[in-house]
Amino acid sequence: MKKIALALLVALLSACSTPAPHLDHSLTARSQSPRVKFIVIHYTVSDLPRSIKILTEQVVSSHYLLTDTDKPKFYVLVDESRQANHAGVSNWKTYTQLNVSSIGIEIVNPGYKDTPEGRLWYPFPQAQIDELIPLLKDIQARYNIAPENILGHNEIAPQRKQDPGPLFPWRQLADAGLIVWPDANRVAAQRLMFESQVPDAVWFQKKLAQHGYATPNTGIFDEATRNVLIAFQMKYRNTLFDGTPDGETAALLEVLTTPPQRLQHLLL
Repeated sequence: MKKIALALLVALLSACSTPAPHLDHSLTARSQSPRVKFIVIHYTVSDLPRSIKILTEQVVSSHYLLTDTDKPKFYVLVDESRQANHAGVSNWKTYTQLNVSSIGIEIVNPGYKDTPEGRLWYPFPQAQIDELIPLLKDIQARYNIAPENILGHNEIAPQRKQDPGPLFPWRQLADAGLIVWPDANRVAAQRLMFESQVPDAVWFQKKLAQHGYATPNTGIFDEATRNVLIAFQMKYRNTLFDGTPDGETAALLEVLTTPPQRLQHLLL
């Protein structure tokens, strides 16, 4: 026993005497970028107490939780330097598993309820949006996040998610300079052309993928493609978002995926 105790003591002393690594911070690599490249917006589908319980005690989490109180405020649940588990299986452009590269913002909102008259979506009080926009601007500026990388959960997971839903006011974010919005005049000009002949499934799938969505490459308007169309329409044409590939949706896609100079050349 004495030999064992002596051996343990020697091992302990040896561990304590291990020298610290010599770290020289005088050099900096030019090729580097922030971990955070995306902001993903969600609704909670729960009231505030249940939202807090879920996001603090279960396997899902988010960096921020925006309350629905009279004076909304943010709870900081996960430090931005750490990963929150809010995105799940997700894709955008060439990125996958966006938990590792995004900041998640949950907004307390019931989502929707199904009634005999159809699905009713819950709006977002203006007070929430007034609180949200300054935070988005702050995050975007600190990490130099591209406008096309401020997204809804349904955009990065269109086959399984619908949040933040069709009543989330994306246009207000565009007016605040946070995201890009399709120019109405350019959309109107393109719509005249597309309504005479709506593009086929191959065109829509190619354009949706070009915009950033994980889109099937089947050449047909299957359910998965329509789910992607629904996510796109919820954001840019929320008056009709049934996944129908119509002329207006095609025009919106064309404007968002084609530089203005190129569009002008195509119209001549």
